[in-house]
Amino acid sequence: MQAHKPSLPTWWPKRFNLRARGTAAALAALLSCVGLEAQQRKWIFQAGQPSDEASEQQGLDLQDRWIEYTSQETGAPARLHAWWLGQPRHDAPVMLYLHGARFDLRGSLHRIQGLHALGFAVLGIDYRGFGRSTPALPSERMACEDARAAWAWLAASHADARRYIYGHSLGGAIAVHLASQVEDSAGLIVEGTFTSIPEVFETMKWGWLPIASLITERFDSAQRVPHVRSPLLVVHGSEDETIHPDLGRALFERATVPKRFLLVEGGSHHDTHVVGHAQYREAMRELFGLAV
Repeated sequence: MQAHKPSLPTWWPKRFNLRARGTAAALAALLSCVGLEAQQRKWIFQAGQPSDEASEQQGLDLQDRWIEYTSQETGAPARLHAWWLGQPRHDAPVMLYLHGARFDLRGSLHRIQGLHALGFAVLGIDYRGFGRSTPALPSERMACEDARAAWAWLAASHADARRYIYGHSLGGAIAVHLASQVEDSAGLIVEGTFTSIPEVFETMKWGWLPIASLITERFDSAQRVPHVRSPLLVVHGSEDETIHPDLGRALFERATVPKRFLLVEGGSHHDTHVVGHAQYREAMRELFGLAV
């Protein structure tokens, strides 16, 4: 994969190389301390705070749902807050919505509304540590476990519906993980997502530092996507400056199921679903056979 990362030119002064190696060693020592995993989880997950008024402010008929289960990861009871946005049609397809790392469900209302406008009944969940769900420091394992619990809830409550999985950004990695584990998904849609956290790091300013092996919260979608069994739609904005489109395309190329890569010209990390709404509709018709 062609990663967009800075490289040191041949004329780079040796003293700068020594300084860079010293910086790398210092950073590696810092990351090797006892709090490595917890600190990474804090860096990756930036949970927003709950708001009881968010749904009223958007004028949507969002209904609270609660998903309760016992976590195998922690051994403790878990309670997930979810929003349900239904459809008048009883046979409408159902979408599990998995948001990214920075905000809780409040930051996803526009995407949930966009999926609803395409004809889906949508269940959006907050992982533990987000919104009104069980307080915790989120982790990759916990978030993926929460997604699996939400999928089981949908299978029990909407057994006859065609059920799809959608993930944005970090939620795309969680969605790929879920889709690689279940056999009853009718389709997977990911937007603005990536191959793995180490490869995202490589595209950043300090991506040349040799710390990939120290990253424990890896979200390695590239390794999991070949095990996805349902058709896959990978969407990326051409102007996404958070997750480079090359990472989305590399993920797409690893998939072995019927698939489509949709590059939305002018779309950013935050508005591709709006800019590419019509393209979304056409891609879902072609790939999933949906009359949306």
